[in-house]
Amino acid sequence: MTINKELLKGSTVILLLTVLSRKEMYGYELIKEIEQCSDGVFLMKEGTLYPILHTLEAEGWLESYWSQYDGRKRKYYRITDRGREQLIEKTREWVRFRTAVDTVIGEVK
Repeated sequence: MTINKELLKGSTVILLLTVLSRKEMYGYELIKEIEQCSDGVFLMKEGTLYPILHTLEAEGWLESYWSQYDGRKRKYYRITDRGREQLIEKTREWVRFRTAVDTVIGEVK
């Protein structure tokens, strides 16, 4: 079953912050990690990912650095202390939202 892209829009930031709270990653690695962790439900394109990463960096929630590995230069992203604070807040917000939706729609049969 595919998920409506509008639903993904509202959860992209929390997904990125969560994954980056576990490990520093470069863009394509982030895409693959989210895809794998979601069993293929969340498929993100680079054209979607990079503008969000740049916004989160401008907000001070992420920082980036260049690193060379196996002869390839890649831009890595890591969460900042401010980003960790935002992740806590966004997680609380998500739990409130999810609980409210579950309460309204009830159990799906």
